[in-house]
Amino acid sequence: MPNAKVLEEKKALVASLVEKIKNSPAGVLVDYKGINVEDDTKLRRELREANVDYAVIKNTLIRFAAKELGFDALDEHLNGTSALAISMTDDVIAPAKILGKFAKDHENFTIKAGFLDGAVVGADEVQKLANMPSKETLIAQVLYSFNYPIMQLAIALDAIVKKADGNMDMKVADLLAPATVEAPAAPEAAAPAEEAPAAE
Repeated sequence: MPNAKVLEEKKALVASLVEKIKNSPAGVLVDYKGINVEDDTKLRRELREANVDYAVIKNTLIRFAAKELGFDALDEHLNGTSALAISMTDDVIAPAKILGKFAKDHENFTIKAGFLDGAVVGADEVQKLANMPSKETLIAQVLYSFNYPIMQLAIALDAIVKKADGNMDMKVADLLAPATVEAPAAPEAAAPAEEAPAAE
């Protein structure tokens, strides 16, 4: 039976794990069997660079933390070898993307489940997150959509300048002014007929 010191250490580990999960928007639970030291080192480095906390954790400790968090759905996945990746920023995609890619290249490395915004999600949902564009790509796409109308306006103005051929004051004004229709000129008044000579 574990002594009081060991129990206190386990309680501290569970409390730390609960706090990490509470303060994270997303995490992924994996079965890491079959991974060699070299691949494990590379994976940990990539996760660390993406601000993802990754650690091998005993199933009993994860179970205690999950129970405290109300993550009962994790219980069925807590068998075999387990490692947990927790996003330490607001990036919900990073853990799933990195581990999903790694799992594709390593057949014995599998995604068990995950959590997202305070709820447990299955491996399929984690894979959907893995297939999404990265945060940087999404930001770039949004910025492009904002800039697109401005780009089109710039192209249109450039075309007008080229068409004006350097004579901006006159030509651009002519191009932008509404079309006007000139009224037909009034007919000239007929010259008075010459009087016939009076009869003698």
